[in-house]
Amino acid sequence: MKTVIGACHHDCPDSCGWVVTVDETPAQSLQPAVPVAVKLRGNPAHPFSQGELCPKVNSFLERVYSPDRVLTPLRRTGPKGSRSFEPISWQDALDEIGTRLTTVIDRSGSESFMGLWDAGNQSVLAMHAHERFMHAVGASRMVDNVCGQAAGVGWATTYGSSEGADPMTIRHSKCVVLWGTNPRLTNRHLWPFIEEARSKGATVVCIDPLRTLTAAEADLFVQPLPGTDIALMLGLIHVWVRDGRVDTAYVADHSTGFNELAAEAAQWNPSRVANICGLDVEQVEELARVIADAPPAHFRSLIGAEHREHGAQFFRLLTALPVLLGSWRLLGGGASRSTGVFTKAVAEAVGLQNPPQRTTRSLSMNAMGRWLTDASLAPQVEALLVWNFNPLVSLPNAELIRQGLSREDLFTIVHEQFLTDTASYADIVLPATTQIEATDVVGSWGSFHVNWNEAAIAPLGESVSNTELFRRLAQAMRLDDPALQYSDDELLDRSLTGRHPRAKGITKTALRDAGTMRLTVDHDYMPHVNGGFANADGKAWLSSSVMQSAGLGAVVTYSPAVEGPHGEVASVFPLSLMTPKIHARFLNGSYAHLPSHGGKETGPWVELSPGDAAVRSINEGDSVEVFNDRASLLLTARIGHLVRDGVVAVPFGWNAAAHTDGRTANALTNDKPTSFGGGVAYSDTMVQVRRASSDPSSGQ
Repeated sequence: MKTVIGACHHDCPDSCGWVVTVDETPAQSLQPAVPVAVKLRGNPAHPFSQGELCPKVNSFLERVYSPDRVLTPLRRTGPKGSRSFEPISWQDALDEIGTRLTTVIDRSGSESFMGLWDAGNQSVLAMHAHERFMHAVGASRMVDNVCGQAAGVGWATTYGSSEGADPMTIRHSKCVVLWGTNPRLTNRHLWPFIEEARSKGATVVCIDPLRTLTAAEADLFVQPLPGTDIALMLGLIHVWVRDGRVDTAYVADHSTGFNELAAEAAQWNPSRVANICGLDVEQVEELARVIADAPPAHFRSLIGAEHREHGAQFFRLLTALPVLLGSWRLLGGGASRSTGVFTKAVAEAVGLQNPPQRTTRSLSMNAMGRWLTDASLAPQVEALLVWNFNPLVSLPNAELIRQGLSREDLFTIVHEQFLTDTASYADIVLPATTQIEATDVVGSWGSFHVNWNEAAIAPLGESVSNTELFRRLAQAMRLDDPALQYSDDELLDRSLTGRHPRAKGITKTALRDAGTMRLTVDHDYMPHVNGGFANADGKAWLSSSVMQSAGLGAVVTYSPAVEGPHGEVASVFPLSLMTPKIHARFLNGSYAHLPSHGGKETGPWVELSPGDAAVRSINEGDSVEVFNDRASLLLTARIGHLVRDGVVAVPFGWNAAAHTDGRTANALTNDKPTSFGGGVAYSDTMVQVRRASSDPSSGQ
């Protein structure tokens, strides 16, 4: 037996460390015996995850050795979406890909080829291996992102960059404000640091339209109507200004635009705010008092709140709150979100390696359905390569995406571990390795740590890593740039140089020996105790002439979303739809099909409040239709307290096979772009619910 150090690669802020136990000489009928991973557990030496793994990764070996893994290239033999494939050799797959891509590019130009990817594997090599290849081909460029981008841009609008506090310093806070985030479930390794703060007298506040696990653990829970958070923030500012709770010295020294913001907040008294947010006036007053009375306050939010028409504006205003209270003065105060801007320091050299600039058109990830079905797009997308991603489950307006993927004239290649909903529409499916079959480096967007992941076993079957995929594709396309054939070792040597100011000493050898290293950031990191914001004047911009010139307002104000509870759509579809991560065993769409994950959860359902259910004569267990002008879903009704009146919830993550009608939660969701920042407003989705005549369990 041997043990191998690694790290979780999933799109999660925690990037947990793990230890894989490998039996090097297993008893097997075939010889020579192939080493087998027999155990995977948390690494107790990891400074952030401290030996604990989440339920999905605790059963990771079930994923690795699943009989449903794709372990050889596949070619489609039936209609798209039919899941009819035949195994073929890698050589046959590459010959067909090379021929068909070359034909498409010669006929319609290189921009008719599109690559689509996300953070299904957020390791350094896996995330950046494609960049030089796609650049060399001249493919259309993917821009925008369903998660992270709008929040980062909104944050930077106030601070000049998207940097924030070290999340681990939350242990020193006296008031932990968890706004639109559910760390008890989705950032579980931060929770011990929150509990440490509470053990020393901190108050934990949760603001969320859903009564989440975190809400149940909070000292104060406030449940506004979805998308009304900006009005609530303006109400807090109103109270703080009215009651003299603003840190005027810090504001004067380290910000600009306070008078303009205060003038806007003056119009948002608690009564007006309570009416918009669906709260009591006393709740607004109490929230303002609790946050201001216990300095320093630490404002924590991740990606949930950005998924709205005004999601970037949410973060633009949220970042003003710790400035107004002077929370940045004290250790434990301020605001934190993603630390990804720091860990990018280790990934700079993996992809492009500074090739000559080449401008190609950009297409938004968030509008995939639109550009796949737009006959007027010139040139149309005629070839699509998808990896690290299952957009048919993960992106909004999924039925439009399905329509686009169904095009017979679209040549689609998917690199995957399983025959996902998206892969079922591919012409060629290529087998992908799992994390324990490839050596890589894993950054983190929830702490300042970088992790080494050593391959514990050889790739199963004919599966290949992302880097090997693009090396083979480059050969198939007869691309002769030597950099396209760099080995993984060469790429890691070029990336982990130890020279970046925030990654000093982090070289390939040092990281492999240590397993985990912290970036060059002080443990008591206090970035704005004396201002030092990244704007040109070193100050936080509470009012912005740049934003005003762009038509986005010098200061943030509340505007109802078009598809929100106070928007024009609500008269037809009166219920706000939330698609939360509910199931601890799978969270996202990558595990719902596995027996130890989706098999132990209750299948898709919709939850209504008792009041909304009564109005519609809906009872627990009834078959109901959840619908809007994009799609409809047939689901089983739950009556509970996760949601408030005016809100319904359909859990995200179930694939099409788990749904009676083959449509997932994202069939309903809104693909309208955010007002700025490159995000998408899928949480601004309105629906109606009515009793259905058929039973979801009957298959009718």
